[in-house]
Amino acid sequence: MEMLNEIKFYAVSNEYGEFSNFYNSPIKVGKYTWPTVEHYFQAQKFAGSEYEHMIRKAKSPMKAAELGRNRKIKIRSDWESVKINVMREAVHTKFHQHPELRILLLSTGDAKIIEHTSNDNFWGDGGDGKGQNWLGKILMEIRAEFKTVS
Repeated sequence: MEMLNEIKFYAVSNEYGEFSNFYNSPIKVGKYTWPTVEHYFQAQKFAGSEYEHMIRKAKSPMKAAELGRNRKIKIRSDWESVKINVMREAVHTKFHQHPELRILLLSTGDAKIIEHTSNDNFWGDGGDGKGQNWLGKILMEIRAEFKTVS
């Protein structure tokens, strides 16, 4: 079987859409279940507030993202220093709690995983490959971790 050098993902409906934070894969963190990683991640900007629960109950990951990007509500002061670890925890939880997704992630071998979008230079590749691709990096970290325990 030929290994792919790069796997690009973005839309839930496309190949490897399961890697998207919008993918319908509920995660249980603490005493709450979150509909998607996106719900959890966006809500953590407002951890400990009523707004956090409002985001958890959002009807879709897109709505959760919109609520999370609302700057009329003050985000936690340490957000910039914790956001990568919050994402890492959420994505790890997703692949830990959904064995079928973990199998898919492991099936990518050593391919570079890239969130391919012009909408995001931090979590994605910026559409031109110049973005930081933090979501892809986290997926590859988690894949490596699962390889060592499987």
